[in-house]
Amino acid sequence: MTLFFSGKKREFFRCEECRLVFAPEKYHLSEEDEKARYDKHENTSGNKGYLDFLYRFYSVLSSHIEDESIGLDFGSGPGPVLAELFKENSYNISIYDVFYAPDRSVLSKRYDFITIVEVLEHLRNPEKELRTLWECLNPGGVIAIMTKFLPSKKKNFTLWSYKNDITHICFYSEPVFKWISNNFNSKLLFPADDIVLMFKTK
Repeated sequence: MTLFFSGKKREFFRCEECRLVFAPEKYHLSEEDEKARYDKHENTSGNKGYLDFLYRFYSVLSSHIEDESIGLDFGSGPGPVLAELFKENSYNISIYDVFYAPDRSVLSKRYDFITIVEVLEHLRNPEKELRTLWECLNPGGVIAIMTKFLPSKKKNFTLWSYKNDITHICFYSEPVFKWISNNFNSKLLFPADDIVLMFKTK
């Protein structure tokens, strides 16, 4: 672990094995403060910008899954807008969210696809959560992730607004996902600059 960047409010470190950049635990919010911030989000079906954002993700993923596939939206938020989008298009999808839909029984079921949209950057132990979800995935299934990628040049991190959200504590790049993919023995695809598909080999 080495110091990656020291800012006015937080320091960020990098794991030299997997290349993940992260904010140490001392900078993590309490669960109460974290939820209070999420409660202020306007991620609803009435927000056209948010719908357009989700539809771009949906369009990418739906081209890689079969009709009526069974899915899980991990980190669905206070209003499961993405899940509703899949349901409207004949997919069977469950939801899980540590704050808003905390029934962990859904994590003991099996799925053809799992969505993780703007969630991975918030997780305190992303490897543990990903391994749990990987066990939920049917052979041939896919985990679809959406998160902003770390700037390719370290100097651009200084100006990167994504890091300024104090609930964002982990930052990913292609090398990080390649490391994850190798450890999970998965097939990896980058269909967009902020979307990752990890296919579970049969």
